[in-house]
Amino acid sequence: MRDTLRTITAEDYLGDLTALEMRELRARRATCQDVETGLSYLRRMVQGRLDVAEAERARRADRTPTGDDDLEDLIARLPELLAHSTRAPGNGRLPSAFGTGDIDPDLADELDDIVTTAHLSEPGELDDDELAAVVTSLEAFERRVSDLRRSLFDRIDAIEAELTRRYRTGEASVDSLLS
Repeated sequence: MRDTLRTITAEDYLGDLTALEMRELRARRATCQDVETGLSYLRRMVQGRLDVAEAERARRADRTPTGDDDLEDLIARLPELLAHSTRAPGNGRLPSAFGTGDIDPDLADELDDIVTTAHLSEPGELDDDELAAVVTSLEAFERRVSDLRRSLFDRIDAIEAELTRRYRTGEASVDSLLS
């Protein structure tokens, strides 16, 4: 997976789509879709962690912490926080398949470096500056992952446009899908 993301986001990945065989076009589209599905899942993981960190910041701004009761309140609200994300929805595309796709291990490691399990299980242990730094880092990481997803959508769209062109012009036939 590590090399796959680099390969498909390289400037020359699409090259001359008109020169590729149908099988290769479909394979590239499937690869892009699988990696995009993994990035989508990773983005949801980032958003969940960001929702928890932002809820802790809001809790601190709304009242003076009184100890474990506040942490228990945050934990009790997790289902609500994670079910009703405050972030804008994606571009409306349905996932190409159920599951999580392949997640780039470098990106997964980067997310783990930003927010360790200890940060999420004990957000009250972080001082305000540490919590702000976690939120800032998560927001920047989410933007990077979203940018990667957009570049994959561009590639998928270009490949699908070429496939569509071939079917419309008769260079490819629907019958070839059945063989």
